[in-house]
Amino acid sequence: MPNYVSPGVFVIEKDISQYAPTVNSSVVGVVGFASKGPVNKATLITSPQQLIDTFGEPREALAGQGLEGSLEILEQTNSLYYVRASNSDAANASSTIAFGGCPAVQVCAMEFGTTAPIFIHAQVTNNVGTSKYLSTKIFSIPANTSTGSTRSQGKALQKVIGGSLDSDKIGVYFDAGTSNTAYIVGAFAGSGSTLSLSAYSQPNGTTLVGDALTNGSYILTGVHGCFNQLDASGYTSGASFGSGIAYGTTINSTDVASSLTYQIQSLHPGDGYNAGTKANGNTSGNSIEISSLGGPYSKVTVNENGVTKETFKVSLVLNKDFVEDKINTSFTTDLTSDTIQGSLFFSGADAASPVALSSFIDNVSGLGHSRIGIQGFHGGATSVQHVAPRFAKMLEGSHNMTGGDNAISSTAAGKDTDLIGDATVTPKTGMQALDDEVLNISLAIVPGITSQNTQNALITLAESTQAFLAIISPPYGVGTPQNAIDWTNGQSDTRTASVASNYAAIYWPWVQTFSVHDGKDRWYDPAIFGVRQMVHTDSVSEPWFAPAGFVRGRLTKPSDVEVKLNQGDRDSMYSGGNILNPIVNFVRQGITIFGQRTAQRNPTALDRINVRRLLIQIRKVILAATRQFVFEPNDEFTWNQIEGILNPFLDDIKRRRGIVEFRVVCDATTNTPARVDRNELWCKVLIKPTKTAEIIIFEVNLTNQSAQLGGE
Repeated sequence: MPNYVSPGVFVIEKDISQYAPTVNSSVVGVVGFASKGPVNKATLITSPQQLIDTFGEPREALAGQGLEGSLEILEQTNSLYYVRASNSDAANASSTIAFGGCPAVQVCAMEFGTTAPIFIHAQVTNNVGTSKYLSTKIFSIPANTSTGSTRSQGKALQKVIGGSLDSDKIGVYFDAGTSNTAYIVGAFAGSGSTLSLSAYSQPNGTTLVGDALTNGSYILTGVHGCFNQLDASGYTSGASFGSGIAYGTTINSTDVASSLTYQIQSLHPGDGYNAGTKANGNTSGNSIEISSLGGPYSKVTVNENGVTKETFKVSLVLNKDFVEDKINTSFTTDLTSDTIQGSLFFSGADAASPVALSSFIDNVSGLGHSRIGIQGFHGGATSVQHVAPRFAKMLEGSHNMTGGDNAISSTAAGKDTDLIGDATVTPKTGMQALDDEVLNISLAIVPGITSQNTQNALITLAESTQAFLAIISPPYGVGTPQNAIDWTNGQSDTRTASVASNYAAIYWPWVQTFSVHDGKDRWYDPAIFGVRQMVHTDSVSEPWFAPAGFVRGRLTKPSDVEVKLNQGDRDSMYSGGNILNPIVNFVRQGITIFGQRTAQRNPTALDRINVRRLLIQIRKVILAATRQFVFEPNDEFTWNQIEGILNPFLDDIKRRRGIVEFRVVCDATTNTPARVDRNELWCKVLIKPTKTAEIIIFEVNLTNQSAQLGGE
C-alpha cells in the first residue's frame, strides 16, 4: 500500500472480481495416420473441410480410421486436435524447376548527334517457340542532340519502355551506377525463347537500312555498334550487328542456367501430395505451374486436386520478390506457403544445404561496359568478359509433385511405436503430443487401431494427465458378445491384459456407415460414435449427462451393427464386473448406444462416464481458477477467496443437475499449522454427483374394490 503524507483525495483500484472460468468439455484429441499434413503435431481442426484440406481424404489404404473418425466427430464439435503419426522414413513429394537465360540485347553508345528518334518494334516467343507477343505499339529512343560520346539513349529507353510497351513480354534493365547503357530483355527463358527487334525511322514503320534512313536523313555519322546480343552460352559475344541498329535480329537463348534449379518439396511428407488421377477421373495431389511475367518475374502456381490453391510472384533479384523469401525454404520456420517449400541449388550440390547463388540472384547490377564485354567504340577490338549469366528465370511449364511417401510401418509393432510416440523428445511425438494442458483435450481416441499396446498407452496417458477420457473398442470380427467380453478381460489372442480404468470406456459392436469418399459401406470403429455422442451430449445438455439412451445416444448415420444384441447379451456385457457399452439396433428406435460404463471394475460412482466427465470438468476449472493463489499469503483471507470462487461454480453445476449436494472447506481445519509450515494450502471439495436412472422399475399393485388408494 502506498503511504500518503499530504492532504488530498486518492482513488485505489483493486480487482476482487475473481470467478471460475469456462472450460470447453468437447475438445477431442485424435491420433491416426494421414497422407499429408503436419507430422507429430497436435493440429487444431475446426471443420470437416479443414481436416481434408490439411490431412487429405480418408481411404482404406491408410491404417486405422483416424480421418474417418475425425470427420464424424467434427459434425458435433468444432474443436478437434489431430495428431498425424509417421516414422522417420516418410518422404516429401518433390519437383525440380529448371532455369534458363532470357534473350537480351544491349543498347550501346550512339555517339554523334541525330536528327530524328529511332523507333523499335519487338516480338518474343516462349521456350517452346510459341509466339507470345508481337508489339502493336512502337517505342522510341529520342534523338540525341548532344555532341561527343554519350549514352543517354540507354537511359531514355528505360524511361519510355514501361509506358509504351507491354511490360509482361519485354523488359528493360538499366544500371545507373555503372553506365547509361540498357538491356532489352525478352520475358521468356530457355533454348526456344526468342527476342526479335526491328528498327524504324518513323512510327509508321519506315525501315532503317545501314547507316542511312530511307527518308534521306542520317542517324549516325560513323559505323558504331549500338546493339550486342547474348550468345548461346548466355554471355555477351561482343559482336556488332550491322552498321547501326540491328534490323530484324532474332536472339536465341539456351538453358544457360541449367546448373541452377529450384527444388520444390511438399511442406510435409506423404503421398497425398503426389499428382495423380482418382478412380473417378478427377485430378488428385499437387502440381506446380510456372509462367513468365514481366521483367525478372515468374509466377509459381500451386494446384491442388486440379484447382489453383496458391500463387506467388517470384524472381532471382534480391529485394524484388526473391524466390527464397517469397516461398518458404526447408531451412526456415517463417512459412509463406501452406503447401510447398523450396530452395535454390546447383546441380550436384549437397542437398543438405543451399549453395552460394550470388552469380544468379542479381539481374541488374554490373550491366555496364566494364563488366560485360562489348564492341569497342570506333570499330575498336572486341573485349569480352565472361561473367555469370544474367536474366535467368524459371522455364515455363507444368510439373507434377512425385515421390511422397507416408512411411506407415507394415508391422503392428511399428504402427504402435509411431502412434504411441515419445514423450522424452521436444516436441513430443505420437499421442504424447496430446499431453499439453494448453490443448485442453477432454476426450481422446485412436480409431480403427485395436492393438492393446496402443490402447493401453492411451489409457495410461489419460490416467497420468487426468485430463481426458480414453475411448477404445475390441477389433472388428470378434464374433460374439462372449468373445468381446473375453477381450476386455484379457482372455483373447489380441489382448492378454484386461482393461480396468475409470479413465477409459469401451464400446461394441462395430457399426456400418456409408463413406462418401469412396462410395462404400464400411465398418467403423464404435469408439468413434462413443466420442461423437459425448460431444453431442455437451451440445444439447451437459457433460455430466449420460451420452446414451434414446435421448442422447441414438446414432442416425450408421445403417447396421456387426452383431445383433438381445437383452441377455446386454446383461452379460454390462453386469457382473463386465464393462462393455453395447450399441443396439432396436427395431423401432434405431441404432442406439445403450450403456455408459467406464472401464472401472469396482462399484463406485466413477464406474459411470457421466461422473468421470463431471470430475474431469471440475478438476480443470479448479486448476484454472485457483492458479492465481500460488505465492499468496496462506491465511484466512486467501482461504475465503478460494471458497468465494468455488462455491458459485459448484452451485451452478448443481442447478444444472450435475451435483446433488456439495461443500467447499478451506479453513483452519484443512490448513493445519503443520501444513502451513510446509507452505501448503489445502482445500476440501465434497461432492454428491447426480446418478443416472439406468434401471427404471414400475411396481404395479392390484387391490380389491374396497381398498382406499388415497386422495378424496
